[in-house]
Amino acid sequence: MRKKSFFLRNFISYSMLILISVMMATLAFFYQVDRYMLTNTQSQLRRTAMYLAEQTAVVFDDAPPETLEMYQMALLRTVNENGVTIIVTDPYGTVLLWADGNGVAGSDSKLRVNSRAAQRVRLMGYHAELGTLGVLDGDSYIVGAQCLDGKGDVIALAFVAAYTDTISNVMRTMSNTALLVMLVTLVAALVLSYYISRRMTRPLKTMAGAAREFASGNFAVRVPEDSRCDEIDELAVAFNNMANDLAQLEELTRGFIGNVSHEFKTPMTTIGGFVDGMIDGTIPVEQRDKYLRTISEEVKRLSRMVTRMLDAAKIQSGELILTPAPFDFSEMASQILFSFEQKIEQKQIEVDAELDDRLWVLGDRDHVFRAVYNLVDNAVKFTAPSGRLTLRARAHGTVCDFSITNTGTGISAEDIPHIFDRFYKADRSRSLDKTGAGLGLYIVKNIINLHGGDISVRSDGGETEFAFTLPLMQKT
Repeated sequence: MRKKSFFLRNFISYSMLILISVMMATLAFFYQVDRYMLTNTQSQLRRTAMYLAEQTAVVFDDAPPETLEMYQMALLRTVNENGVTIIVTDPYGTVLLWADGNGVAGSDSKLRVNSRAAQRVRLMGYHAELGTLGVLDGDSYIVGAQCLDGKGDVIALAFVAAYTDTISNVMRTMSNTALLVMLVTLVAALVLSYYISRRMTRPLKTMAGAAREFASGNFAVRVPEDSRCDEIDELAVAFNNMANDLAQLEELTRGFIGNVSHEFKTPMTTIGGFVDGMIDGTIPVEQRDKYLRTISEEVKRLSRMVTRMLDAAKIQSGELILTPAPFDFSEMASQILFSFEQKIEQKQIEVDAELDDRLWVLGDRDHVFRAVYNLVDNAVKFTAPSGRLTLRARAHGTVCDFSITNTGTGISAEDIPHIFDRFYKADRSRSLDKTGAGLGLYIVKNIINLHGGDISVRSDGGETEFAFTLPLMQKT
């Protein structure tokens, strides 16, 4: 089954909503117009009937002949202006006068209106119905009123009737006009709906095109962020941020692959060359121990690189498992510092270690050891000859505060925000770090975070400091 596009779904939804709204508005309009026409017609007929009843009472109550002529002229004017039929009967319904579009005429045929209607007018003073009164040619709105003489006696009955066909013609004209207006409105609304739907889906199509470009490896494409719709603009901003992250990650990944290739190639070349030299006799037997130590160091270096990559992969997949247990952090830090004694002496670095005694921390010693080792390794590596290295570890409330500070060139301000990113290497242009792949600090940060601690970095005035916290073992 073929799926519908978002544009088509959106347009159909708008169209259905508009159609339903127009239909409901049309029905409500016709209902209100029908009620208005009925109420207005009845009200008009009633006013006409009451006026006619007053005039008829005056004429039939011994009025002079000239009054009768004026009365008939008034009847004709009322008939012509209002499009009605006027019937005047005696108190019992016998037709005395009949006025319509053909003029005013008396009745010699003893024509009688419906007795029920005549009786209601005579007794109640007023009557309204939809019918023929038994004398009209078609259904009409009818209103009747009684004519009283000076004594209050009923001397005649006056009926005013408006044919329903006349009202229907008016309704039809209004309906046609209303339908035309609503049809034009509907078409305009559908066109506007189409335009809005296209405008709303255009950014999504642009994003879909950009996503296809990403899939093909082009991370330079971006989507506009000015669609004038807050939600879509937010989506566009998020999309572009994702594109920036992907581009950065792609760049870092390429750098990582290049670094790893180089880092693996160098020790492997060294190892291969020395082994070949031993096999073919190029390296004298008495110097083999020296070259074997070099090979051992290169193997350990490869092992550390593989371990870091495996740790990074475990962190990325959430598979790095901690086994917390109490251990003496100060003793561990001293052990790590002692392992760098040879490198420290070679660079004549001044070391200042302020470590609280028996600083018991709750954590995974192996992982914490790796984190601190990486920080000390970086500090020694980037400390200038005859520089200074400071380690501090002390209890602060429920946490252990550790910091390591070294003097040197420092870290640039633009590198600080990315220093803990995966594959990121600072000072690339100067190539100060020739033996790393940009994973060390990434691993350190995640190890500290997994223990519930925080890590930060500060670099200014030629001095760089890394600091982190770890939870202390709570005394029971």
